[in-house]
Parts: sequence; structure tokens; C-alpha cells
Amino acid sequence: YCGILSRHNLYATQITGKYIADATGLPIECLLPGEIGGVEQIASRIAYNEIDMLLFFRDRTEHTDWDADRELLRECDLNNVPVATNIATAEVLVLALERGNLDWREIVNPRSDYNRRRKGQL
Repeated sequence: YCGILSRHNLYATQITGKYIADATGLPIECLLPGEIGGVEQIASRIAYNEIDMLLFFRDRTEHTDWDADRELLRECDLNNVPVATNIATAEVLVLALERGNLDWREIVNPRSDYNRRRKGQL
């Protein structure tokens, strides 16, 4: 799905972003490592409507900060951001992204070009 994802801005926590970039060659904006604030940075971007979809694969074999995970998923719920927590749902969301099925996010995003044009701010 590199062809689809290459047409979008991609963000990840530091180590995950490095793995993805190394494996795919895709440009990834790497945030802090998840355990020292990266998950919170992503949650903040969701709260500011800067992320349209979240692929959030958790390693349940390791201890994680459940509160940070919960806050991240809560922000997605509050801001109507589709979330995939497994590969099957991720594939559905990526294909929906390619078909334009997530274009409604432009309408609900107050900072989108669509809404700025409607308000005469562009």
C-alpha cells in the first residue's frame, strides 16, 4: 500500500517511524518515542484535527502505558477519526482512503482548505 500512503502525510512515534521508513522508503515524520510522549503527541494532533486516520498496532506482549493508549483512542472517538488496531481493519481503512471514502474528514476539519474557502479566509 506504499503507493496509496505516499500521497499522504505520515506520522509515527520515533522507533515505529524508523522501522516503517526503512522497510518502505516512505517519508515518515517521526515524533517522540511512544513511552516518552510520542503517543501524547499523536493524541494532540488528533485533537487539533491534523490526523484523518490512525493505524495503532499495540504489542500486547509488552507492558505499555494503558492510560496513554486509552487517551489516544478517546481522542479518536471524540474527533471522529477512524482507527485500526489490527491488520484487517487497517487494510479496509487504507483502501477506503484510496477510494476517497474518508474525504468527509475535509468537511469536518475546520482548518481544511474546503472550510477556509467557504469562510472567505483563503
